[in-house]
Amino acid sequence: MEEITFSALNKQRNIRFLRRYLNLTQKDFINQFLSDENGKPSMSVATFSNLESKGGARINEVVLAAAENLGMDAMAFSMEPEQFANKLEMLLPNQMEADSFSGIGNTKKSNINQLLNRLTLYFAERLLDKTLQKGDKVESERVLAEKLGVGRSAVREALKVLDILGMIDIRPGQGTFISNDEADFFIIPLSWSLFLNGNQVESILEIRNILERKAAELTAESISEEHLQRLEDVYHGLHKAYISRNHKEFLDADIQFHICLAEYSGNQAIYSMIRVISNLMKHVSGTGMADEAQLKAIYEEHQLIYSAVLAHDAAAAGKYMEEHLSRSMLRYNYR
Repeated sequence: MEEITFSALNKQRNIRFLRRYLNLTQKDFINQFLSDENGKPSMSVATFSNLESKGGARINEVVLAAAENLGMDAMAFSMEPEQFANKLEMLLPNQMEADSFSGIGNTKKSNINQLLNRLTLYFAERLLDKTLQKGDKVESERVLAEKLGVGRSAVREALKVLDILGMIDIRPGQGTFISNDEADFFIIPLSWSLFLNGNQVESILEIRNILERKAAELTAESISEEHLQRLEDVYHGLHKAYISRNHKEFLDADIQFHICLAEYSGNQAIYSMIRVISNLMKHVSGTGMADEAQLKAIYEEHQLIYSAVLAHDAAAAGKYMEEHLSRSMLRYNYR
């Protein structure tokens, strides 16, 4: 009994090692090794995850499927994990390398990205020619899949992304509807690409900086009394958080200050893009604001921007915003 248990534990660990060696997610592994010819998986991600972490009777099913697919000896999965890891390259047929599988996840991301762009452009064109308006119901998944020449499951996945991002509203039992904020359909292809390429933080910051300077200038030129009152409330929150040294509230007020300037610029594209990027900026700022000196510097920089906006001095507002963002790049080690 002990030997069987020990062998099962080896199989569990070696399957996990194989998956990581091939650079596959659990879902990708299932699609590759545990699906029938029609692409239907034989087990759920939750079941597979449980087998990887806790083992179970179905681990043999996984071993046999992977071994058959790769042309390996199934008994190899009973080896000691260290021995299995050292000999895996030899065990794989024809010196098969992980690179032959590593593109699976990336290809899927690329396909989703392409479909997402096609869907948003499809909706955007219909918004422009007035065949669709905000709040309107869109075609079914089946119709969209036929028009775009893709599978319904792919369309369903892309629509879920658009729903999460607020572009559409999926109502169970009713259908899918264009969001009331339909202008974002003209921004989302770019913003989605930015999030898919999360390693390009510096490039995203540079784009944000250009937009923020212009937003400050436009807001200073034409901000209304009503919007000035709102900006004053946000600035007061920033001041209060600074005095109390509440870093979290300060960060929240900081982000809201920038979003207000973008919104009051009167340029919907600038506002939409800055709003989309704000979540990433919140992560960057949250990890970068480390000490009291930085807190003081950031507060004083916002003071200058706020004063320029109050004075309707567009040139000064743009200049102070540019200086603030340049210093922020240094603070967060992106220069």
